[in-house]
Amino acid sequence: MWDRRPLIQTYKQLQEIRLYYDFKSVDVDRYHFGKYMQVALAARELPPSQIPLRARTWVNIHLKYTHGYGLVMNPVNQVTPEGMPNFIVKDIPPRSDVPIKITRPEIYYGEETDEYAIVRTKTKEFDYPKGDQNVYTTYQGKGGVEISGIFRRLIYAWYFSDIKILLTDYITNKSRIMYHRIITDRDGTIAPFLAYDSDPYIVVGDDGGLYWVHDAYTKTNMFPYSEPISQIMKGPDLNYIRNSVKVVINAYNGDVNYYVVDPKDPIIQTYQKIFPGLFKSMDQMPPFLKRHFRYPTDLFLIQARIYNVYHMTDPQVFYNQEDYWNIPTEIYSDTEQPMFPYYIIMKLPQEKSEEFILMLPLTPSKKNNMIAWLCARCDTPNYGKLIVYKLPKEKLIYGPMQIEARINQKPDISSEFTLWGQKGSRVIRGNLLVIPIARSFIYVEPVYLQSEQSQMPELKRVVAAFGNKLEMRKTLDKALRAIFSAQNVPAQATNRALKGLTPGNLPEQAKRALYHYNRAMKYLKEGNWAGYGEELQEMKQILEDMAQKGQKK
Repeated sequence: MWDRRPLIQTYKQLQEIRLYYDFKSVDVDRYHFGKYMQVALAARELPPSQIPLRARTWVNIHLKYTHGYGLVMNPVNQVTPEGMPNFIVKDIPPRSDVPIKITRPEIYYGEETDEYAIVRTKTKEFDYPKGDQNVYTTYQGKGGVEISGIFRRLIYAWYFSDIKILLTDYITNKSRIMYHRIITDRDGTIAPFLAYDSDPYIVVGDDGGLYWVHDAYTKTNMFPYSEPISQIMKGPDLNYIRNSVKVVINAYNGDVNYYVVDPKDPIIQTYQKIFPGLFKSMDQMPPFLKRHFRYPTDLFLIQARIYNVYHMTDPQVFYNQEDYWNIPTEIYSDTEQPMFPYYIIMKLPQEKSEEFILMLPLTPSKKNNMIAWLCARCDTPNYGKLIVYKLPKEKLIYGPMQIEARINQKPDISSEFTLWGQKGSRVIRGNLLVIPIARSFIYVEPVYLQSEQSQMPELKRVVAAFGNKLEMRKTLDKALRAIFSAQNVPAQATNRALKGLTPGNLPEQAKRALYHYNRAMKYLKEGNWAGYGEELQEMKQILEDMAQKGQKK
């Protein structure tokens, strides 16, 4: 229910604690807290730009305010009665309501640490606020480079064009200087021959430390008989790309490890021969990191756009571009924009258990109906496998913008949106989730309300659609109960099929219908909507078949 875009504003209002902290972005991941749980989380960093202007001295920027502290985390499907995220990790020092322990919350290397820092000096480092006082610390790790000697101080004073490194008397014989602290700069400086994903994400390790995971790619524009990406979409001039490497950066020490996850890639094999000490095999990766692999969104978008063209296998159809597909648009806030792939835990049809996937619906070119549904699997042993469900062309399957239009056209929903917008508030319509269940799709869209004064979006409504039914309620559970009513199974067909039948003389089809009905009611009580929807579809199909046979007789 929590779209990352409005959620970052809520994080900033509720959990930045002090004005010098900042959340740059929200990541989506999953953890095992007794059960498989999808969460949103963000690292609390301390960028020098957040320090008040009058306090932005050399000592404060480089010696005192050296690191961020901890993170926040909330389940993506839980909301407080006030419409706020239900934090399971929060505050400073981090407090947790789940079996996760952060023993090393300091963030010296992150996405916003754009200044060098000198640690183990004569001045204590600010660690975290505690009431009206502050807690101070001294760095205990091995990150950075020793800077005690006059020659090194001279070199770094020249390198950073900062004479104060040479003149200051705060530096001791144990001092260390940290630089290249922005993770995207750090791994890119070490291995500039790799391309990197635009969205690194943070992981809480089993050892209580924080780690950044950054997807890296091998690429070239010289692969034979392959069309450049730039011919289809705006982007680099390349025609070969593989997610061959996962880069892991320790947020405390800055250690950088390059793990090869696609050893069959010929380009990474060549780099391994050139730099034999740089790359590590997957066997050397800690097991907890493997549990947090995500299929990268940048690569997924490239593959989706290429597949929009090359799914056409008939030469004549391909030549005429008769069946070109496109990435759909959706309404975010009140603006139409391209839909971005999103992560979700769900049970794929024909699978036995839930898994973490990256998904995206597809539409025909210049049309709004849905023609396919594409997903990338993220959990082992199926990591990296892509699945596409091609939908029948002769049948209307609602696409995202058609659902958005139906939301706009429903009088009770439209009038409520209009009313909210007239009271100094802003209605934000979040990500539209398109979730396959059995042989149908459920559409779910969260609706947030943001006051002009607070700039803190609150989740107030959930819109759910299934078939021709579309309802908006205060919670997801109520919205699903509204659309999964008995009206979805034709009452006449049910009565006609079961009229006069007793358990003793039920035909085989009726027994099957009753079986699926009982299972559906069981899932309904448990709140298992995936199972409920599947059983309902099975029962509906059986009853319709029985009704058709009855009409023929």
